[in-house]
Amino acid sequence: IDENVQREIINHRSLRHPNIIRFKEVILTPTHLAIVMEYASGGELFERICTAGRFSVDEARFFFQQLISGVSYCHSMQVCHRDLKLENTLLDGSTTPRLKICDFGYSKSSVLHSQPKSTVGTPAYIAPEVLLKKEYDGKIADVWSCGVTLYVMLVGAYPFEDPENPKNFKVTIQKILGVQYSIPDYIHIPMDCRNLLSRIFVANPATRITIPEIKNHPWFLKNLPADLMDGPTVSNQYEEPDQ
Repeated sequence: IDENVQREIINHRSLRHPNIIRFKEVILTPTHLAIVMEYASGGELFERICTAGRFSVDEARFFFQQLISGVSYCHSMQVCHRDLKLENTLLDGSTTPRLKICDFGYSKSSVLHSQPKSTVGTPAYIAPEVLLKKEYDGKIADVWSCGVTLYVMLVGAYPFEDPENPKNFKVTIQKILGVQYSIPDYIHIPMDCRNLLSRIFVANPATRITIPEIKNHPWFLKNLPADLMDGPTVSNQYEEPDQ
């Protein structure tokens, strides 16, 4: 079995959370291996942004809160995703769409391994320490990718790409390593949100904001849906009926 498929099966099948695509079963035929997952009728979050151009601050926060909720759960289960991006976040078909993280082909279980060292992920979303091929904490690298996702939702462009030459990965990598990003003047982003982005986009992973700290950040906590609040019965509410 392909290594990515193996990882998808091992790491994804144990995860049960409303913001993670439900892994249902594996079907093996003489010629194919099929993974059956929950159907997300709302499609990719990426497509929604392409259609909208960019999101309002409130809509971006609504999806970011769900993303962080799902990632926080993964980390509590000792799984780091390592390829978080808009194309790997799906939506259900409800009017206030529920975000669903998918594609665990690059994920790593810290139960089975020490800190990952390989450079995986998608160039625009990769954290500096991953590019430097050092040993890194996959959970902290996931935080950076969540920050890129938030920036794209707010601005409608990637923070570290040269808009004149987006395919020039060398420039993108230099900008990531130098943490060179800016927010266009015509886009109004409140100061507490800018503060959060500045604490995510930190080259040194040791001083970057963590997922628990994000969950206590004032901008994140604003209009936080009740079902995303941490509580003692949190595991019970994540049991969903099969669809």
